[in-house]
Amino acid sequence: MSITRRSTLGLVAGAVFAPAIARAQSFPTKPISLVVPYPAGGPTDAIARFVAQDLSTSIGQNVLVENRAGASGAVGTRAVAHGAADGYTIVFGNNQTHGNNMFLLKEPGYDAVKDFAPLAGVGAFEHAFVVRNDLPAKNISELIALAKADPEKLNYGSTGIGSGSHLAMELFMQRTGIKMTHVPFRGAAPLVQEIIGGRIDIANSTLPSVLEQINAGSLRALAIASPERNPYAKQIPTLREQGVTNADADSWAAFFAPVATPQPILDQLSKAIIASLAKPEITKSILNLGFTLKVRDPAAFKPYHLQEIATWKQIIADAGVKAE
Repeated sequence: MSITRRSTLGLVAGAVFAPAIARAQSFPTKPISLVVPYPAGGPTDAIARFVAQDLSTSIGQNVLVENRAGASGAVGTRAVAHGAADGYTIVFGNNQTHGNNMFLLKEPGYDAVKDFAPLAGVGAFEHAFVVRNDLPAKNISELIALAKADPEKLNYGSTGIGSGSHLAMELFMQRTGIKMTHVPFRGAAPLVQEIIGGRIDIANSTLPSVLEQINAGSLRALAIASPERNPYAKQIPTLREQGVTNADADSWAAFFAPVATPQPILDQLSKAIIASLAKPEITKSILNLGFTLKVRDPAAFKPYHLQEIATWKQIIADAGVKAE
């Protein structure tokens, strides 16, 4: 029996890919670690835990959330990028870890695009403009007029240099031609308390971090920086409704795996995560946080991800925010 060159190549290819296929067919055989590169207790952590709990049932192995915070999310993200690419360690990232860190950290230790394969885009935390109760501005037009009347007199708080709340406000100032003084904080909780105390004039914070205080009347919301009103805060008009059409700023979130993970395993994880996000009880729990669901499969998420990176790279450069 003669063996042609083509059949020989086929046998070699089969030998190469057979182990990967076999691993995918048996996956998973042990618990999966879902890294959240932020401290436990926040809304990002909560979403990861909702999905992890459901995945533990649907895939037949425990999915364990591991909080690995530090360096604006770079510590945990870096660990996943350089970890085993076998599907047993994945990460719940966002626009900070898989976008802005590329331009804000001198050595993030990973590439947000080259080192990761997206599993599913989940949606975004919308940003809300909130002000101290006694600030004279009652809407966005009045805020812009107040800021222009005395440039840099108004201050705005953020959750840190280069954070989403910082860059979202930089975008707003660039688009409207105003200047305010930046006061960075280490997290949302102290920032919110300073606004309530009247020492910070305004912030462009993620809605979940301020929704309770808005509903309690301890601070006022002027706008949502998204195309549509949030269903859990319908009373807050959008920037677009108030004439600012080019300053939307959402803090998106997505699941990623190391890029070298076998494609069949990536496909299996992606389908399982998207199925979890479609379940009514998971959807309700996530929406209750003030998060906006917009689930994207890997093919849809990749171009969105690249566009977001390009947009915020330019905003960071224009604002003169320096890498740490």
